[in-house]
Amino acid sequence: MTKTFEGAGTSALDFSGERVVVVGGSSGIGNGIARAFLAAGAAVTVWGTRATAADYVNEAGSDLTGLDYVQVDVASDEAVAQAAARLDRLDVLVLSQGKVLYRRAEYAMPGFREVLDVNLSSLMACCAAFHPQLKAAGGKIIILSSTAAFHATRGNPAYAASKAGAVGLVRTLADAWASDGIRVNGIAPGFVATKMTAVTTGDPQRLEAAIRRIPVGRLGTPQDMAGVALFLASPMSAYVVGQTIPVDGGLLLN
Repeated sequence: MTKTFEGAGTSALDFSGERVVVVGGSSGIGNGIARAFLAAGAAVTVWGTRATAADYVNEAGSDLTGLDYVQVDVASDEAVAQAAARLDRLDVLVLSQGKVLYRRAEYAMPGFREVLDVNLSSLMACCAAFHPQLKAAGGKIIILSSTAAFHATRGNPAYAASKAGAVGLVRTLADAWASDGIRVNGIAPGFVATKMTAVTTGDPQRLEAAIRRIPVGRLGTPQDMAGVALFLASPMSAYVVGQTIPVDGGLLLN
């Protein structure tokens, strides 16, 4: 459902009547984005790794109330294609899936490939699988990468490479699919407290050091990312194409 800024009614951020899929929307940043679209009137489906929504009841940073939930292994092209085929229409696709391996596991090829399968290859699989629905709707794709795309992450070569690859994928798909009426953009979150960053947030000294690097003096939140996602999916950003916006509290300034 393509809206213009003038035709968006009382609010350009009203997504009533639109269908949104948030891959990786079961917890953390993805869940914050899914809940923001739900609050803005959209019908929202989230993809996660666990068998049912009930499996997330005690998960910190997870609230699936009011959201449709589907278990999908995004590392499987077949599973992605099958799940995508179940939806006959889609207005906004948000790709927030992510994986990181610690203790230098990404320096071994099995770990390196495992992270790239989830963080990069599955992005293309999801975009390709939903392309027909998005073309029909004049839809939007929002790809979550990371500020790690722009600096070294010494212990995590696969994570850094996958996030840099995601930024390149945003540019290329935006160029290739603009003529199909599909607008592709991205968000590069800075340091957000989620289960993926618990190795730092759970260590007071590491957490203090991380916050010292952020000019605004605090960690980001899923809600910080959600506001930018709503903007990128709205007619307010109709002329924004192929951009990845750092949402990092100024982290990349230093």
